[in-house]
Amino acid sequence: MSSNSKPRPPGKEGPTEPFKRAVAGCLRAIAKQPELDVAFAAERPGYAAGKARLPEPSRKLTRAEAAIVRGHADSIALRIACHDPAVHRKLAPGGQQARAVFEAVEQARVEAIGSRRMEGVAKNLTAMLDDRFHRGKFDEVTDRADAPIEEAVAMMVRERLTGLAPPKAAKKLVDLWRPLIEERAGRALDRLERVVEDQRRFGDAVHDMLEALEMGEDRSRDSDDDENDDDSEDDQSKDQSGDEGDAAEAGDMQRTTLEDAEAAADELPDSAAEAADAPSSDMDDDAEMGDSESAAEPWRPRNAHNEPRGPDYKPFTPKFDETVAAEDLCEPDELDRLRGYLDKQLSNLQGVVARLANRLQRRLMAQQNRSWEFDLEEGQLDVARLSRIVTDPMHPLSFKHEKDTNFRDTVVTLLLDNSGSMRGRPITVAATCADILARTLERCGVKVEILGFTTRAWKGGQAREAWLGAGKPANPGRLNDLRHIIYKSADAPWRRARKNLGLMMREGLLKENIDGEALDWAHKRLLGRSEQRKILMMISDGAPVDDSTLSVNPGNYLERHLRFIIEEIEQRSPVELIAIGIGHDVTRYYKRAVTIVDAEELGGAMTEKLAELFEEQAGGAPVHRRMPRRRIA
Repeated sequence: MSSNSKPRPPGKEGPTEPFKRAVAGCLRAIAKQPELDVAFAAERPGYAAGKARLPEPSRKLTRAEAAIVRGHADSIALRIACHDPAVHRKLAPGGQQARAVFEAVEQARVEAIGSRRMEGVAKNLTAMLDDRFHRGKFDEVTDRADAPIEEAVAMMVRERLTGLAPPKAAKKLVDLWRPLIEERAGRALDRLERVVEDQRRFGDAVHDMLEALEMGEDRSRDSDDDENDDDSEDDQSKDQSGDEGDAAEAGDMQRTTLEDAEAAADELPDSAAEAADAPSSDMDDDAEMGDSESAAEPWRPRNAHNEPRGPDYKPFTPKFDETVAAEDLCEPDELDRLRGYLDKQLSNLQGVVARLANRLQRRLMAQQNRSWEFDLEEGQLDVARLSRIVTDPMHPLSFKHEKDTNFRDTVVTLLLDNSGSMRGRPITVAATCADILARTLERCGVKVEILGFTTRAWKGGQAREAWLGAGKPANPGRLNDLRHIIYKSADAPWRRARKNLGLMMREGLLKENIDGEALDWAHKRLLGRSEQRKILMMISDGAPVDDSTLSVNPGNYLERHLRFIIEEIEQRSPVELIAIGIGHDVTRYYKRAVTIVDAEELGGAMTEKLAELFEEQAGGAPVHRRMPRRRIA
C-alpha cells in the first residue's frame, strides 16, 4: 500500500495506519488482486491505470467517516471484480443522456452484488452514497431540471436489486422521478434482478429500460458503425456462441471472489475518535474507473476524413438561441452565495493552482524585462563598447536596439464546456483554474475573456417544439436552443467578473454541448479584437452531444461540424487554437492539444500550454501549427 504521508520510524506509525492497512487489504481481497496499488490522498477517490485512490482519513477518525472511506474502497473493489470493460464498451449507448444512465446503472449493479452477499459492504456503500448525494446538495432539489435522471434510475435499480431504500440525501431526487420512471419502465426494472450477475444480459435489459424511457433511439448507431467495429466477425461469432458459458463462468468467479473476501471485510476496525470532515469526493465515481472506456468511445465515427463537412450544417431555427452575460442569469445575492460555495469546494486546489499561476507570472514577467540586441550597424550608440575605439581603431562603432516585448498586445479566450457531464469536480476545477489564470494574466498585461457554452434545455427546447409543429421535416439540423455565456469579457477587470464564475455551480445550468457552434462563436469574438495576437483555449470533457439533434440527423452530424470549424481556424485564421480534454482524447480533433486523465491536472496543463505559447514567441521561434501531440498521463 502506498500513501502520500512521509515514512515514520518503526513503532511510530500514524494513528490511521492500521485502519488504512485494513481497508487496503479488504479492497485487494474483494478485487482479488493481491498486488493492487492502493493510495490514500486528499483527492477524489477512483481507480485508474491499475491504481486505487481513496480519501485520506482524518487523524481523529469517526465511525461515519470510516464507513465512507470503506464504502469508496468497496465500490472500487466491486467494480474491478464484477465488471468487464470490453462487454461494457460493446453495449454502451451513444447518446449522452442514455450513456449516463447506462453507466450509473452498471455501477449500481456491481455494488448490488456485494451488498447482497455482505451486510457490512451494504452499510459502507450506503454511507458513501449518502455522503456523495449530500455533498452534491441533491437533498435540496425541488425541480426535475435540477435532478439528474441517471442518479434517480441508479438508486431505483439499487432498490430493486438489494431491497435497500435510497440513502436519505437521495430521497428527494428519487421521489421527483419515481412516478415517471415507474410508469414507463417499472416492468423493465423488475426484470433486472434475474440477470444481475450476467453483465451482458443485464446490459441488454438496461437497453430495454432505456427504450421504455424513450432514450433508446441512440442504439441505432450499431448499424452505422459496423464497418468500424474493432472486433472481427469471427470474434463476434465466438462471443455470441459463448455467451452462456461466459456468463456462468463470470458468475462463479464473482461468487468465489466475494466469498473469499468476507473474512477480510469483518476485520475492518471501527473508531470512536472525535469528528472531522471527510475529504471531498463529490465527483461521479463511474467517471473514475480506469476501464479506458472513454478512450474507446464506440459512438465516435472513425472514417471522418472523406466526409463532406460544414456547409450542410444548420440550426432548424436560431431565434431561441441566446448569448447572455452571467450576471443576467442569476440574482446578485445568489451569485455571491455560489461564488462562496465554489471557493469552499476547492480551498485546497486553489493553493496548488495559485502556485502554478505565480510560476507562469514569473516566466512572463521575466520576458518583459528590458532586453537588447547588440553589435548592430545602426540604432542607439552602445557606450559600453566605446573602449573598442582605443583597442581597435579600425573596428566600426557598435549600436544597440531594445527588443520589443509584444506579447503584452495579446488576448486569451478560455472557452469552457458547460455540459452536464462536467457536473461535479470537473466544472469546479475548471472555474477555479479560469479564475486564477485570468487574474495572473491580467497582472502581466494580457487580456482574458472567459466564455461558457451549453443549451437552454435537455433533449431540445423551443426549437424542437417548432420542428414538431412544422410536421417534423426531414434533416432539420440542430434542434436545441443554444446558451452561450459571457463570464468575463476581455475588457472587464477581473475584480468585477470574479463572482460570475460561481454561476457554474448553479444546479440546472449544465445541459447539452454543441461544441462546433460554440467554438465558432468564441472565434468570431476574438477576430473582432484589436490585439495583435489572439489565443483561444477550449476546455472540454467529451464529444459534442445533443440527443434531440442526433436523434433525427446523422449520428456524426455535430462532430462533423466541429471538425470543419477546427480546420477553418487552424488553417485559415490568425487565431492560435489550443484544446485541453478532461478524460477525453482531443488530439484526434486539434493539432495543438493535450489530454489529461484527471480534472485535478487542469491547472498545470493550462499554465504549461500558455507558457509554451508565450515562450515560443519570446524566443523568436515561429508558432508551429503542427506541434507533436502528447498526453499527460
